[in-house]
Amino acid sequence: MLDTLSRDLTKEQISLLPTEEDICFYEEHGWYISQKVIPDEIIDEAIFGSERFYNSEKDGEPPINDGFSNWKPEDGYDVVRNNELVSWQNRQLRKLTLQPIIGAIAARLTRSNQIRLLDDQLVYKPPQDKSGKSAVGWHADKAYWSTCSSNKLITAWIPFHDCDELRGPLAILDKSHKWLGIEDTRFFNNYKLEEMEEKFRLAGRQVVKIPMELKKGQVSFHNCWTIHGSLPNYSNLFRLALAVHLQDSDNHYQAFWNKKGQPIHIIDEKLCRKLPNGDPDFSDPAAFPIIWS
Repeated sequence: MLDTLSRDLTKEQISLLPTEEDICFYEEHGWYISQKVIPDEIIDEAIFGSERFYNSEKDGEPPINDGFSNWKPEDGYDVVRNNELVSWQNRQLRKLTLQPIIGAIAARLTRSNQIRLLDDQLVYKPPQDKSGKSAVGWHADKAYWSTCSSNKLITAWIPFHDCDELRGPLAILDKSHKWLGIEDTRFFNNYKLEEMEEKFRLAGRQVVKIPMELKKGQVSFHNCWTIHGSLPNYSNLFRLALAVHLQDSDNHYQAFWNKKGQPIHIIDEKLCRKLPNGDPDFSDPAAFPIIWS
């Protein structure tokens, strides 16, 4: 496996990949924090790209124009800004999204031979949030990706700066990917984290909340069933981060119906070509480029 991984990585990057001990930790806890793996210059380019993006300077457009979170200047600047599919729209953010080291780490953690992009989102939090409303509610990514077949989907979270607990980092509920009955954990917009934590406890869950406190250049990874959110930004500085959602080579489209018998669809199905049987092709390289193979 090492020979395969070394193809597009330097010797220094190879030394930064997860060890077998790290992989076992990820499998047990549902999350992993890397060493510094993204060079400052790549992140600084992404910061410049985000400024261009927020000023409505775009390098392209996704094939759809609605159905996804897409903050615009008219929504106001002193709010949480959540923009999906930014790698379609900005070349600097796309460069960060497609960094091979991100895919190589994800491949190691999921024991996969290929990692493709699935989705991405840029999230900005304004400073000095006294209300707590800049928090992102507890949720499991896979609860939003019902038509994806794989349970090895993984998300990389990349802050554009040092991010301590006061600056609103991603937070993980340790080992929650092993909980049963979390298929409907979709509370992204519920900023009242403590209330939801209490509900988990009343249901007999052991709630261990771990903020992903990272230095610039570090990346956290979490399993698609790991329940996570993010803390309010109480600091005097804005918080800016990119979430890169990744799929392994085994992932494909599966039809899904909710408890009412209604068919469920996700926006990713509209981004790609169709297979001969009419199903969306989640391996379409134009929509979901290979980051690591």
